[in-house]
Amino acid sequence: MPDPLDWDDAEEIGFRLAEKFPELDPLTVRFTDLHRWVCELEGFAGDPKGSNEAKLEAIQMAWLEEYRERQLD
Repeated sequence: MPDPLDWDDAEEIGFRLAEKFPELDPLTVRFTDLHRWVCELEGFAGDPKGSNEAKLEAIQMAWLEEYRERQLD
C-alpha cells in the first residue's frame, strides 16, 4: 500500500486532482474548495488544519502543470 499523502506531497496531489477533475482549470478553483478536495482524496491522511496558503498554492501549481500537459495531448 502506498504511503499516505500529506500537505507536502504537492506533485502527487496535483496529479490525483487532475485525474479526478480532468476538465477543470485549476486556476478557477477557490482555495476553500481546493482544501476540501485535497482532504477528500483517497489516501490523504494530513491534518486538515496543517495546510496554509503556500501549500495550497504549491498543490494548485502542480495540478496546473498536469492540466496543461493533458491539454497538449
